[in-house]
Amino acid sequence: MSVIEEIIALKREKNAIILAHYYQRPEVQEVADYIGDSYYLSKIAKDSDKNTIVFCGVKFMAESAKILSPHKKVLLPALDAGCPMADMATAEKVLEYKSKYPKAAVVCYINSSAEVKAVSDICCTSSNALKIINSIDNEQIIFLPDKNLASYIQEKVPDKEIIPWPGFCITHKRIQVEEILTAKNSIDDLLVLAHPECEKEIRDLSDFIGSTSEIIDYATSSNNRSFLIATEEGVIHELKKRNPNKKFFTPRGGLMCINMKKTSLNDVRDVLLFEKNEILLDEELRINAFDCLMRMHTI
Repeated sequence: MSVIEEIIALKREKNAIILAHYYQRPEVQEVADYIGDSYYLSKIAKDSDKNTIVFCGVKFMAESAKILSPHKKVLLPALDAGCPMADMATAEKVLEYKSKYPKAAVVCYINSSAEVKAVSDICCTSSNALKIINSIDNEQIIFLPDKNLASYIQEKVPDKEIIPWPGFCITHKRIQVEEILTAKNSIDDLLVLAHPECEKEIRDLSDFIGSTSEIIDYATSSNNRSFLIATEEGVIHELKKRNPNKKFFTPRGGLMCINMKKTSLNDVRDVLLFEKNEILLDEELRINAFDCLMRMHTI
């Protein structure tokens, strides 16, 4: 029996659902029941009737699933798959910001720990950040932990004061202006599609800015044939599946998040077989973080 066959059999036996982010390895995406961005997967996890959720992603994603579904068993195949950007924010520092800006609402990007969510007012993803910000009455908004997404939001919502956190994605930060310009000058009719986690200089050179799912949808509906994808290379797998006749390029010849690539097929099988790497949260912490996440899902 192959590893894939074992995973399929174990999934049925354990009444489990497998979720994978677009940045995961192609073979991991292929065994998943659902593939998507953070918002989509968090909703699927919340609404699923399965007893066990195998989250092929990084820790904050699995934590979010557990926050929303405490009665379900949430398993993270690669337990050491973290997010450096999420680690750049702490609950203690958030409380300091709240004390300094008492009139500000605290909006935390889903790329944050359960502890940070527990002291924030509402959560958002890159795909719904503008919607969330526009739903808030406060004129001041503390946005964490990504300064680049905060900057992008500020450009779109000039009537509010966005107070940025000094965090960033180490993967998107590696994209250089020269790479974009070289690609634009050497590839005919190239469109640059960028994630809002990119630096402003990269966003300013882009033809479209959006979340991973929005980038996929844009490229799929576009009549253009060539695209430079300024985000993690894992998204290319889904882009090529949907658009076999289009050409996709990446900065640096490939932009890899080492944490997103830690999950292997063997990890998925083993986490199902042994039911290990379960995400467990203190109940008081979970309840506080639950309010933050649920507000996002009700707007």
